[in-house]
Amino acid sequence: MDIQQQVGSRLFALSNLQKLGHLTFENFLSRGRVGYLPRQAESLERALGEAKRYSQSLTGWLLIQGGYGCGKTHLAAAIANFAVSMGVPTLFLTVPDLLDTLRFAFDNETTTFEERFEEIRSAALLILDDFGTQNATEWAKEKLFQIINFRYINKLPLVITTNLPLKDIEGRIRSRMEDPDLVGTIRIEAPDFRNPAGDMGFHELSSLQQKHKLIFGNFSLRRQENLSSDESDSLEKTLKACRDFAQEPKGWLFIFGDYASGKTHLAASIANYLKDKGESELFVSVPEFLDHLRATFNPNSQVTFDQRFDEVKTIPVLILDDLFTQQMTPWVREKLHQLFNYRYENELPTVITSSDSVENMDARIRSRLSDRRLSSNYKLSVPPYTGGARSTSSKSSTVRRKPRQS
Repeated sequence: MDIQQQVGSRLFALSNLQKLGHLTFENFLSRGRVGYLPRQAESLERALGEAKRYSQSLTGWLLIQGGYGCGKTHLAAAIANFAVSMGVPTLFLTVPDLLDTLRFAFDNETTTFEERFEEIRSAALLILDDFGTQNATEWAKEKLFQIINFRYINKLPLVITTNLPLKDIEGRIRSRMEDPDLVGTIRIEAPDFRNPAGDMGFHELSSLQQKHKLIFGNFSLRRQENLSSDESDSLEKTLKACRDFAQEPKGWLFIFGDYASGKTHLAASIANYLKDKGESELFVSVPEFLDHLRATFNPNSQVTFDQRFDEVKTIPVLILDDLFTQQMTPWVREKLHQLFNYRYENELPTVITSSDSVENMDARIRSRLSDRRLSSNYKLSVPPYTGGARSTSSKSSTVRRKPRQS
Protein backbone atom coordinates (compact mmCIF):
# COMPACT_ATOMS: atom_id res chain seq x y z
CA MET A 1 0.00 0.00 0.00
CA ASP A 2 1.53 3.36 -1.04
CA ILE A 3 1.72 6.40 1.22
CA GLN A 4 -1.36 8.11 -0.26
CA GLN A 5 -3.44 4.97 0.27
CA GLN A 6 -2.22 4.74 3.85
CA VAL A 7 -3.14 8.36 4.49
CA GLY A 8 -6.53 7.83 2.85
CA SER A 9 -7.25 4.75 4.97
CA ARG A 10 -6.26 6.53 8.16
CA LEU A 11 -8.44 9.56 7.39
CA PHE A 12 -11.33 7.28 6.39
CA ALA A 13 -11.08 5.54 9.77
CA LEU A 14 -10.95 8.88 11.61
CA SER A 15 -13.98 10.05 9.66
CA ASN A 16 -16.07 7.01 10.58
CA LEU A 17 -17.35 7.29 7.01
CA GLN A 18 -18.34 3.64 6.87
CA LYS A 19 -21.46 4.62 8.84
CA LEU A 20 -22.27 7.29 6.24
CA GLY A 21 -21.49 5.18 3.19
CA HIS A 22 -25.18 4.97 2.28
CA LEU A 23 -25.44 8.76 1.81
CA THR A 24 -24.87 9.33 -1.90
CA PHE A 25 -25.96 11.72 -4.62
CA GLU A 26 -28.08 8.96 -6.13
CA ASN A 27 -30.35 8.53 -3.08
CA PHE A 28 -30.63 12.24 -2.21
CA LEU A 29 -34.31 13.22 -2.65
CA SER A 30 -33.82 16.26 -4.82
CA ARG A 31 -37.48 17.36 -4.57
CA GLY A 32 -37.92 16.52 -0.90
CA ARG A 33 -41.12 14.96 0.37
CA VAL A 34 -44.60 15.26 -1.10
CA GLY A 35 -46.00 18.62 0.00
CA TYR A 36 -42.79 20.65 -0.15
CA LEU A 37 -43.36 24.14 -1.51
CA PRO A 38 -41.88 24.88 -4.96
CA ARG A 39 -39.14 27.17 -3.57
CA GLN A 40 -38.18 24.48 -1.02
CA ALA A 41 -37.96 21.73 -3.63
CA GLU A 42 -36.07 24.01 -6.01
CA SER A 43 -33.50 24.86 -3.33
CA LEU A 44 -32.85 21.13 -2.83
CA GLU A 45 -32.43 20.61 -6.56
CA ARG A 46 -29.99 23.51 -6.83
CA ALA A 47 -28.06 22.24 -3.79
CA LEU A 48 -27.70 18.77 -5.29
CA GLY A 49 -26.45 20.23 -8.59
CA GLU A 50 -23.89 22.48 -6.86
CA ALA A 51 -22.64 19.65 -4.62
CA LYS A 52 -22.18 17.34 -7.62
CA ARG A 53 -20.27 20.03 -9.52
CA TYR A 54 -18.02 20.68 -6.54
CA SER A 55 -17.26 16.97 -6.09
CA GLN A 56 -16.02 16.81 -9.69
CA SER A 57 -13.46 19.60 -9.25
CA LEU A 58 -12.79 19.91 -5.48
CA THR A 59 -11.71 23.47 -6.14
CA GLY A 60 -12.10 26.15 -3.48
CA TRP A 61 -14.55 25.92 -0.61
CA LEU A 62 -18.22 24.99 -0.43
CA LEU A 63 -20.45 26.38 2.34
CA ILE A 64 -23.79 24.59 2.82
CA GLN A 65 -26.33 26.46 4.95
CA GLY A 66 -29.79 25.44 6.11
CA GLY A 67 -31.96 24.43 9.05
CA TYR A 68 -31.97 21.17 10.96
CA GLY A 69 -32.73 18.08 8.88
CA CYS A 70 -32.76 19.86 5.51
CA GLY A 71 -30.14 17.62 3.88
CA LYS A 72 -26.83 19.40 4.55
CA THR A 73 -25.09 16.38 6.07
CA HIS A 74 -26.36 14.07 3.31
CA LEU A 75 -24.82 16.27 0.62
CA ALA A 76 -21.56 16.71 2.54
CA ALA A 77 -21.28 12.94 3.05
CA ALA A 78 -22.11 12.33 -0.62
CA ILE A 79 -19.21 14.62 -1.59
CA ALA A 80 -16.94 12.72 0.82
CA ASN A 81 -17.99 9.30 -0.45
CA PHE A 82 -17.53 10.33 -4.06
CA ALA A 83 -14.08 11.78 -3.33
CA VAL A 84 -13.01 8.60 -1.50
CA SER A 85 -14.17 6.52 -4.47
CA MET A 86 -11.88 8.65 -6.64
CA GLY A 87 -8.93 7.95 -4.33
CA VAL A 88 -8.85 11.40 -2.68
CA PRO A 89 -7.74 11.23 0.99
CA THR A 90 -10.79 12.70 2.72
CA LEU A 91 -11.51 13.65 6.31
CA PHE A 92 -15.18 14.06 7.29
CA LEU A 93 -15.84 15.22 10.86
CA THR A 94 -18.45 17.08 12.83
CA VAL A 95 -16.77 20.04 14.49
CA PRO A 96 -17.29 18.66 18.03
CA ASP A 97 -15.70 15.37 16.92
CA LEU A 98 -12.78 17.23 15.37
CA LEU A 99 -12.08 19.01 18.63
CA ASP A 100 -12.38 15.74 20.57
CA THR A 101 -9.95 14.11 18.15
CA LEU A 102 -7.43 16.84 18.92
CA ARG A 103 -7.98 16.61 22.68
CA PHE A 104 -7.54 12.82 22.68
CA ALA A 105 -4.24 13.20 20.85
CA PHE A 106 -2.70 14.66 24.01
CA ASP A 107 -2.97 11.22 25.67
CA ASN A 108 -2.49 9.06 22.59
CA GLU A 109 0.55 6.78 22.61
CA THR A 110 0.57 6.23 18.82
CA THR A 111 0.52 9.85 17.66
CA THR A 112 1.33 13.29 18.97
CA PHE A 113 -0.98 16.30 19.04
CA GLU A 114 1.19 18.03 16.44
CA GLU A 115 0.99 15.04 14.07
CA ARG A 116 -2.79 14.78 14.42
CA PHE A 117 -3.25 18.53 13.99
CA GLU A 118 -1.12 18.54 10.84
CA GLU A 119 -3.00 15.53 9.48
CA ILE A 120 -6.32 17.35 9.88
CA ARG A 121 -5.39 20.77 8.56
CA SER A 122 -3.56 19.44 5.49
CA ALA A 123 -5.98 16.66 4.45
CA ALA A 124 -6.50 16.63 0.68
CA LEU A 125 -10.22 17.23 1.32
CA LEU A 126 -11.61 18.35 4.69
CA ILE A 127 -15.34 18.34 5.42
CA LEU A 128 -16.57 20.00 8.61
CA ASP A 129 -20.17 19.13 9.45
CA ASP A 130 -22.36 21.02 11.95
CA PHE A 131 -20.09 24.02 12.22
CA GLY A 132 -21.16 26.23 15.12
CA THR A 133 -22.42 23.49 17.47
CA GLN A 134 -19.10 23.23 19.34
CA ASN A 135 -18.41 24.65 22.79
CA ALA A 136 -16.72 27.89 21.88
CA THR A 137 -13.86 27.87 24.37
CA GLU A 138 -10.91 30.09 23.53
CA TRP A 139 -8.81 26.98 22.83
CA ALA A 140 -11.47 25.61 20.45
CA LYS A 141 -11.83 28.93 18.64
CA GLU A 142 -8.07 29.19 18.17
CA LYS A 143 -7.64 25.63 16.85
CA LEU A 144 -10.52 26.01 14.41
CA PHE A 145 -9.15 29.30 13.16
CA GLN A 146 -5.68 27.82 12.67
CA ILE A 147 -7.10 24.92 10.65
CA ILE A 148 -9.34 27.12 8.51
CA ASN A 149 -6.72 29.81 8.04
CA PHE A 150 -4.14 27.22 6.90
CA ARG A 151 -6.55 25.89 4.31
CA TYR A 152 -7.48 29.43 3.25
CA ILE A 153 -3.86 30.49 2.72
CA ASN A 154 -3.06 27.30 0.83
CA LYS A 155 -6.37 27.22 -1.11
CA LEU A 156 -7.09 23.65 0.06
CA PRO A 157 -10.59 22.29 -0.61
CA LEU A 158 -12.97 22.60 2.33
CA VAL A 159 -16.68 21.84 2.77
CA ILE A 160 -18.54 23.34 5.73
CA THR A 161 -22.16 22.76 6.76
CA THR A 162 -23.88 25.00 9.28
CA ASN A 163 -27.31 26.10 10.45
CA LEU A 164 -25.88 29.46 11.55
CA PRO A 165 -26.14 32.73 9.64
CA LEU A 166 -22.68 34.03 8.78
CA LYS A 167 -23.01 36.96 11.18
CA ASP A 168 -23.08 34.49 14.11
CA ILE A 169 -19.75 32.89 13.14
CA GLU A 170 -16.52 34.10 14.74
CA GLY A 171 -15.26 37.15 12.86
CA ARG A 172 -11.90 35.85 11.65
CA ILE A 173 -13.46 32.68 10.27
CA ARG A 174 -16.46 34.55 8.83
CA SER A 175 -14.20 36.87 6.83
CA ARG A 176 -12.67 33.87 5.06
CA MET A 177 -16.06 32.27 4.42
CA GLU A 178 -17.21 35.50 2.77
CA ASP A 179 -14.42 35.50 0.16
CA PRO A 180 -16.36 35.20 -3.14
CA ASP A 181 -13.21 34.27 -5.05
CA LEU A 182 -12.78 31.11 -3.00
CA VAL A 183 -16.13 30.18 -1.47
CA GLY A 184 -19.29 28.93 -3.14
CA THR A 185 -22.46 28.97 -1.03
CA ILE A 186 -25.48 26.66 -1.05
CA ARG A 187 -28.58 27.72 0.89
CA ILE A 188 -31.21 25.04 1.45
CA GLU A 189 -34.68 26.34 2.31
CA ALA A 190 -36.32 22.94 2.83
CA PRO A 191 -37.90 22.04 6.20
CA ASP A 192 -36.72 19.30 8.54
CA PHE A 193 -37.09 16.04 6.58
CA ARG A 194 -37.73 14.18 9.85
CA ASN A 195 -40.41 16.60 11.06
CA PRO A 196 -43.96 15.70 9.92
CA ALA A 197 -45.05 19.34 10.27
CA GLY A 198 -42.25 20.29 7.96
CA ASP A 199 -43.55 17.85 5.34
CA MET A 200 -46.40 20.29 4.69
CA GLY A 201 -43.98 23.18 4.33
CA PHE A 202 -44.85 24.96 7.56
CA HIS A 203 -42.26 27.16 9.20
CA GLU A 204 -40.91 25.66 12.41
CA LEU A 205 -42.54 28.43 14.48
CA SER A 206 -45.76 28.60 12.50
CA SER A 207 -49.19 28.46 14.14
CA LEU A 208 -50.75 27.87 10.73
CA GLN A 209 -50.97 24.07 10.93
CA GLN A 210 -54.16 24.32 12.97
CA LYS A 211 -55.58 27.02 10.70
CA HIS A 212 -54.75 25.70 7.24
CA LYS A 213 -58.47 25.47 6.38
CA LEU A 214 -59.05 29.18 6.95
CA ILE A 215 -59.09 30.78 3.50
CA PHE A 216 -60.72 33.76 1.83
CA GLY A 217 -63.19 31.44 0.13
CA ASN A 218 -64.83 30.35 3.37
CA PHE A 219 -64.74 33.71 5.15
CA SER A 220 -68.34 34.67 5.92
CA LEU A 221 -69.68 38.16 5.30
CA ARG A 222 -72.49 37.14 7.68
CA ARG A 223 -75.34 38.28 5.44
CA GLN A 224 -77.75 36.00 7.31
CA GLU A 225 -77.25 38.01 10.51
CA ASN A 226 -78.98 41.22 9.45
CA LEU A 227 -75.94 43.30 10.26
CA SER A 228 -76.15 47.06 10.08
CA SER A 229 -74.80 48.74 6.95
CA ASP A 230 -71.75 49.98 8.88
CA GLU A 231 -71.01 46.49 10.18
CA SER A 232 -71.36 44.88 6.75
CA ASP A 233 -69.24 47.62 5.24
CA SER A 234 -66.42 46.98 7.74
CA LEU A 235 -66.38 43.28 6.84
CA GLU A 236 -66.32 43.89 3.10
CA LYS A 237 -63.65 46.59 3.24
CA THR A 238 -61.38 44.54 5.50
CA LEU A 239 -61.79 41.41 3.38
CA LYS A 240 -60.85 43.38 0.24
CA ALA A 241 -57.82 44.91 1.98
CA CYS A 242 -56.62 41.45 3.05
CA ARG A 243 -57.07 40.02 -0.45
CA ASP A 244 -55.13 42.93 -1.93
CA PHE A 245 -52.32 42.51 0.61
CA ALA A 246 -52.08 38.76 -0.08
CA GLN A 247 -51.75 39.38 -3.82
CA GLU A 248 -49.05 42.00 -3.32
CA PRO A 249 -47.61 42.09 0.24
CA LYS A 250 -46.59 45.67 0.85
CA GLY A 251 -46.49 47.85 3.93
CA TRP A 252 -48.32 46.99 7.14
CA LEU A 253 -51.89 45.83 7.64
CA PHE A 254 -53.44 46.26 11.11
CA ILE A 255 -56.80 44.54 11.76
CA PHE A 256 -58.55 45.16 15.05
CA GLY A 257 -61.95 44.36 16.48
CA ASP A 258 -63.73 42.46 19.23
CA TYR A 259 -63.10 38.78 19.92
CA ALA A 260 -64.50 36.36 17.29
CA SER A 261 -64.99 39.16 14.78
CA GLY A 262 -62.97 37.39 12.06
CA LYS A 263 -59.49 38.88 12.52
CA THR A 264 -57.65 35.56 12.84
CA HIS A 265 -59.56 34.04 9.92
CA LEU A 266 -58.49 36.88 7.64
CA ALA A 267 -54.87 36.85 8.84
CA ALA A 268 -54.67 33.07 8.37
CA SER A 269 -56.22 33.45 4.90
CA ILE A 270 -53.39 35.79 3.94
CA ALA A 271 -50.83 33.31 5.26
CA ASN A 272 -52.41 30.33 3.49
CA TYR A 273 -52.64 32.26 0.23
CA LEU A 274 -48.95 33.20 0.39
CA LYS A 275 -47.93 29.69 1.43
CA ASP A 276 -49.76 28.20 -1.56
CA LYS A 277 -47.86 30.62 -3.82
CA GLY A 278 -44.57 29.45 -2.32
CA GLU A 279 -43.86 32.78 -0.63
CA SER A 280 -41.79 32.92 2.55
CA GLU A 281 -44.20 33.82 5.38
CA LEU A 282 -44.64 33.21 9.07
CA PHE A 283 -48.02 33.17 10.82
CA VAL A 284 -47.69 33.04 14.59
CA SER A 285 -49.73 34.24 17.53
CA VAL A 286 -47.94 36.73 19.76
CA PRO A 287 -48.19 34.52 22.88
CA GLU A 288 -46.65 31.58 21.00
CA PHE A 289 -43.94 33.80 19.53
CA LEU A 290 -42.98 34.94 23.03
CA ASP A 291 -42.96 31.32 24.23
CA HIS A 292 -40.54 30.43 21.42
CA LEU A 293 -38.26 33.27 22.51
CA ARG A 294 -38.33 32.17 26.16
CA ALA A 295 -37.60 28.56 25.17
CA THR A 296 -34.19 29.64 23.86
CA PHE A 297 -33.09 30.35 27.43
CA ASN A 298 -33.27 26.61 28.18
CA PRO A 299 -29.69 25.23 28.40
CA ASN A 300 -30.77 22.37 26.08
CA SER A 301 -32.05 24.71 23.36
CA GLN A 302 -30.39 24.09 19.99
CA VAL A 303 -30.96 27.67 18.91
CA THR A 304 -29.89 30.92 20.56
CA PHE A 305 -32.20 33.80 21.42
CA ASP A 306 -30.51 36.02 18.83
CA GLN A 307 -30.95 33.39 16.11
CA ARG A 308 -34.64 32.94 16.88
CA PHE A 309 -35.34 36.67 17.17
CA ASP A 310 -33.46 37.48 13.94
CA GLU A 311 -35.27 34.68 12.14
CA VAL A 312 -38.65 36.25 12.95
CA LYS A 313 -37.80 39.89 12.49
CA THR A 314 -36.29 39.31 9.02
CA ILE A 315 -38.92 36.93 7.59
CA PRO A 316 -40.17 38.38 4.26
CA VAL A 317 -43.81 38.44 5.41
CA LEU A 318 -44.68 38.31 9.12
CA ILE A 319 -48.25 37.77 10.31
CA LEU A 320 -48.69 38.33 14.06
CA ASP A 321 -52.03 37.27 15.48
CA ASP A 322 -53.55 38.39 18.79
CA LEU A 323 -51.35 41.30 19.81
CA PHE A 324 -52.32 42.65 23.21
CA THR A 325 -49.91 45.15 24.70
CA GLN A 326 -51.65 45.88 27.97
CA GLN A 327 -50.36 44.31 31.21
CA MET A 328 -47.16 43.16 29.49
CA THR A 329 -43.84 42.90 31.26
CA PRO A 330 -41.15 45.45 30.39
CA TRP A 331 -39.13 42.67 28.72
CA VAL A 332 -42.03 41.72 26.43
CA ARG A 333 -42.72 45.34 25.55
CA GLU A 334 -39.06 45.87 24.69
CA LYS A 335 -38.83 42.77 22.48
CA LEU A 336 -42.02 43.68 20.61
CA HIS A 337 -40.79 47.22 20.13
CA GLN A 338 -37.48 45.95 18.74
CA LEU A 339 -39.32 43.59 16.40
CA PHE A 340 -41.71 46.25 15.11
CA ASN A 341 -39.02 48.91 14.88
CA TYR A 342 -36.81 46.69 12.72
CA ARG A 343 -39.65 45.83 10.35
CA TYR A 344 -40.80 49.46 10.29
CA GLU A 345 -37.37 50.83 9.40
CA ASN A 346 -36.89 48.17 6.71
CA GLU A 347 -40.50 48.45 5.49
CA LEU A 348 -41.03 44.68 5.66
CA PRO A 349 -44.60 43.49 4.95
CA THR A 350 -46.34 42.82 8.26
CA VAL A 351 -49.88 41.89 9.31
CA ILE A 352 -51.02 42.43 12.90
CA THR A 353 -54.34 41.53 14.50
CA SER A 354 -55.51 42.72 17.90
CA SER A 355 -58.57 43.29 20.05
CA ASP A 356 -56.94 46.62 20.97
CA SER A 357 -57.43 49.74 18.91
CA VAL A 358 -54.41 51.76 17.84
CA GLU A 359 -55.11 54.27 20.62
CA ASN A 360 -54.78 51.56 23.28
CA MET A 361 -51.44 50.26 22.04
CA ASP A 362 -48.08 50.76 23.70
CA ALA A 363 -46.94 54.25 22.67
CA ARG A 364 -43.90 53.14 20.67
CA ILE A 365 -45.90 50.55 18.73
CA ARG A 366 -48.76 53.01 18.29
CA SER A 367 -46.43 55.49 16.63
CA ARG A 368 -45.58 52.92 13.92
CA LEU A 369 -49.19 51.87 13.36
CA SER A 370 -50.23 55.53 13.08
CA ASP A 371 -47.90 56.17 10.13
CA ARG A 372 -50.34 56.20 7.21
CA ARG A 373 -47.45 56.04 4.73
CA LEU A 374 -46.77 52.47 5.84
CA SER A 375 -49.70 51.12 7.85
CA SER A 376 -53.30 50.59 6.74
CA ASN A 377 -55.64 50.08 9.69
CA TYR A 378 -59.02 48.34 9.50
CA LYS A 379 -61.61 47.90 12.22
CA LEU A 380 -64.05 44.98 12.16
CA SER A 381 -67.10 46.68 13.72
CA VAL A 382 -69.10 43.50 14.16
CA PRO A 383 -70.28 41.48 17.16
CA PRO A 384 -68.79 38.03 17.88
CA TYR A 385 -69.51 35.50 15.15
CA THR A 386 -71.96 32.76 16.15
CA GLY A 387 -72.76 31.22 12.78
CA GLY A 388 -76.49 31.75 13.18
CA ALA A 389 -79.03 34.40 12.26
CA ARG A 390 -79.11 37.48 14.42
CA SER A 391 -82.38 38.27 16.17
CA THR A 392 -84.23 41.52 15.56
CA SER A 393 -83.91 42.49 19.21
CA SER A 394 -80.17 41.91 19.03
CA LYS A 395 -79.92 44.14 15.97
CA SER A 396 -82.04 46.84 17.58
CA SER A 397 -79.83 46.74 20.63
CA THR A 398 -76.78 47.17 18.43
CA VAL A 399 -78.29 50.11 16.57
CA ARG A 400 -79.16 51.90 19.81
CA ARG A 401 -75.70 51.32 21.33
CA LYS A 402 -73.63 54.49 21.63
CA PRO A 403 -70.64 54.56 19.31
CA ARG A 404 -67.33 53.71 20.93
CA GLN A 405 -65.03 56.64 21.51
CA SER A 406 -61.88 56.56 19.47
